[in-house]
Amino acid sequence: MTVITSLAEKRQEKQLRYERNMLRELSLEKLRTKALEHFVPFYTAYRMFPSVVEEGCIDLAIEAYLLGARYSRFGYYGEPAASVRCRCAQEEKYLIDTLFDFLCFWGHIDNDFLSQSLYDACEQYIGNWWTEGFERGKKRRRLKLR
Repeated sequence: MTVITSLAEKRQEKQLRYERNMLRELSLEKLRTKALEHFVPFYTAYRMFPSVVEEGCIDLAIEAYLLGARYSRFGYYGEPAASVRCRCAQEEKYLIDTLFDFLCFWGHIDNDFLSQSLYDACEQYIGNWWTEGFERGKKRRRLKLR
């Protein structure tokens, strides 16, 4: 007797394998330094950057990186990065909003000017990681390292 497997299971396994391979190229130290670069100015009341905030930033950076890597397939086939970014604008916006809400909660930020600059920093942070994942994914596809 043969075991019947669904296409969805196979697709999910393939996606997980690809994500694991993409994450091997990512360094935790780089994730930490980028989080500190972007968000330490918003946490001046603390003596040191809270580890909870750092972990949240790292989690969302990984999600943005993997989102860019997932959509790198379109870039590999010749579509420009700007139009590929439009394809996943809703998912990217969700990541930005999640990070912004998370940082506002932990930073007790209620000033309108400060919250706008924090939102801009979140957009830049998620955008940078999306681009990093997109470029690395495109490079892996060019080198046939799927």
